[in-house]
Amino acid sequence: MNSRPDFRPYVAPTESLAEFTLKAAVAGVVFGILFGAANTYLGLKAGLTVSTSIPMAVLTIALFRSLRFLGGRSTILEHNISQTVGSASLASGTIFTIPALFLWGAPPSLIEISLLALLGGVLGTAIMIPLRQYLIVKEHDNLPYPEGTACAKVLISAEGHGAQAKPLFIGMGLGGLFKFCIGFLHLWKEAPRTGIIGLPKAQIGIEATPALLGVGYILGIRIASVMVAGAGISWVVLIPLINWYGSTLSAPLFPETVKLIPDMTTQEIWSRYVRYLGAGAVAMAGILTIIKSIPTMIESFKLGMQGLRSTGRAEAAARPRTQRDIPLPVVLAVVAGCVLAIVAIPGLVGGFDSILGRLVVALAIAVFSFFFVTVSSRIVGLIGVSSNPVSGMTIVTLLGTSSVFYLFGWTDTLGQITALSVGTVVCVASSIAGDMSQDLKTGYIIGATPRNQQFAQFLGIVTSTWFVAYSVQVLHHAYGFGTEALPAPQATLMKTVIEGVLTAKLPWMLVFIGAGFALFAAILKVPALPFAVGLYLPVTTMTPIFLGGLVRWLVDRRQGNKGENPDVDRGILLASGLIAGEGLIGVGLAAWTYFVGRPTGIGDAWLGPFSGWVALLLFGFLAWTLWQPSKKT
Repeated sequence: MNSRPDFRPYVAPTESLAEFTLKAAVAGVVFGILFGAANTYLGLKAGLTVSTSIPMAVLTIALFRSLRFLGGRSTILEHNISQTVGSASLASGTIFTIPALFLWGAPPSLIEISLLALLGGVLGTAIMIPLRQYLIVKEHDNLPYPEGTACAKVLISAEGHGAQAKPLFIGMGLGGLFKFCIGFLHLWKEAPRTGIIGLPKAQIGIEATPALLGVGYILGIRIASVMVAGAGISWVVLIPLINWYGSTLSAPLFPETVKLIPDMTTQEIWSRYVRYLGAGAVAMAGILTIIKSIPTMIESFKLGMQGLRSTGRAEAAARPRTQRDIPLPVVLAVVAGCVLAIVAIPGLVGGFDSILGRLVVALAIAVFSFFFVTVSSRIVGLIGVSSNPVSGMTIVTLLGTSSVFYLFGWTDTLGQITALSVGTVVCVASSIAGDMSQDLKTGYIIGATPRNQQFAQFLGIVTSTWFVAYSVQVLHHAYGFGTEALPAPQATLMKTVIEGVLTAKLPWMLVFIGAGFALFAAILKVPALPFAVGLYLPVTTMTPIFLGGLVRWLVDRRQGNKGENPDVDRGILLASGLIAGEGLIGVGLAAWTYFVGRPTGIGDAWLGPFSGWVALLLFGFLAWTLWQPSKKT
C-alpha cells in the first residue's frame, strides 16, 4: 500500500465560511445516536465495529441538500463538523468490556456505564489534542489515515455534486427489512448449519445476515479469508479431534467438567474447550501486535512529549485559523480533572473505598490512557480504524492492572470489577482517539478549524454516551450476553483475562495451546489477530464475513484493481447501509422485547426443511446487490 496521501490539503477557507453551525451539530448528534446504536449491536454480535465517518458524511450531504430551502447552501466545513460529531461514538470501547460485568452477575446501572464511557471518551479526546500538530500536520506525507483521507474525498466530491447517498439508503432498507423478517416475523432460520459426514461433532454453517456480509465486504478478501480459516480449524479440525481424544478417556479431561466429552454436543465442546483455545490465541495475538508496535509506540510517545512541551508556546496564538487547537492549559485541566475525580469520588471507577485503591486506579488509567491513546492515534494512520488493535491494548491494560491488584491482594469480585472498569476507560480512550485522528486528518485536508472539530468531538461524546449505554442494557435484557444471539466475544475474552490473573482457575493448558496457534500464525506471516478472532468465534459468524470479502474481491477484479484502492465506491456505501440497517432494527427489536415482550412472529415452521435453503437464497440475493453496483462505476 502506498503510504503517501495522493493530494495535499485541499483548501483553506476564509474566516466567514460557515463551520460549527446549529444544523451541523444537530444532524451530527442524531446520526451519531443512530449509528452508535447500530455499532453497539454489531460489536456485541461479531466482536468488531466499523468506521462510520464516510456514511455520516454522505448522509449529511444528502440531508443538507434536501433542506436547502430552509437554510441556504451548506458548506464543506459544516458537512465535516456533522460527520465529526456523528462518528464520535463510544460503542467500540464500551461493548468490548462492559458486558463482562453482566456475565459476572454484577450488572452496572445506566449511570455507571455512561460515566465510564464518558470518562474514557473525554480522556481520549483531550490527550490526543496535543498530538495533532505532529501526527496530522508534520507526518501528513507519511501517515495516510485511510478513512480520514477517503472521507475528505467524499466531502470534496460533494462540492462538485459527486457524492450520492442512494446506495447507503438502499443498503439500510435491505438490511433493516432482512432483520425485521428474521427477528420479528421469524420467517426463516437466521443461521442454518449442518454436520460433516465422517467428522463427528464437526459443524459448518452460516449466519445469513446483512451486517456480517457488509463487514466482510469492507474488510476485504485477505482478512476475511484469514478469519474463516481460523474458524474452520476450530469447528472442522479441533472439535472432532477433541471429541475423538475424549472418547478414549474414562474421566473428564478436566476435573470440574461434569460430562464426558462423547456426551457433549458440538456447542458444549466449543464452550468448554475450544473457547479457551481461542481466548489464548486472541490474547497472544494482541500482545504480539503490541510488541510489533513498540518502535511506533516509542516514537509516538516522544512526539506526545514534544507536543506537551511546544503547544503552549507564544507563537501558537499566532497560528492561522487552520492550525488552532483547544489551548493546552484547558486540555491539561480536563485531564487533571478526570484523574482527580477518580481519586476523590468513591465508586466512579470500580468500587474501592480506600484512597490507596482509588489512587492506584487513577494512576493506571492515566498511564495506560496516555500511552495507548498515543499509540492508537498513530497506528490508525497506517492501518485505519477498523483494524486498530484496541482489544490488544485493552488486554495489556487488564494484564498490567490485574497483576498490580494481585500484588495488593485485591483478588475478590470487587477487584475483578474494578480491573475491568479500568480496562473500559482505557479501551474507550484508545478507540475514540483513533476515530478523532481520522476526523482531524479529514479536517486538515479540507482546511477545517481543528479547535472546532475538537469541540465537535466532545459534543458527540457527551450526546452519544447515554444512548450507547442504554442500548447495551436493552440488548442484554432482550438477548442476553454470551448467548448465540449476542455472544459479546470481546467482553467474554476480557472477563477470561481478568479471572485468569486474579483467580488462577483457568484451564491454562488450553490457553497456552491457543497462544501457540497465534504464535505459529505470526511466524508464517499470517495476520495473527484476525486468525485468532476466527479461532475464537463461531464458524457461522465467520462464513458470511468471508463471503462478503469474496464479493469485494470479485468487484475489485471487475474494476481492474487489486483490492488496494482506498476510494469509496458504491459497494462500500451499500455495505455500510446493510450494517446500519440491521443494527438499527436489531436495537429496535431489543427495545420491543424490553417494553412489550419477545416477538413470536409466525415461526419458520411453515417452511419446514426449506427454511435454511430460503435463508441461503435470500443471502445470495444480498450478495448480488453488493456485486451489482460495481457495473456502474
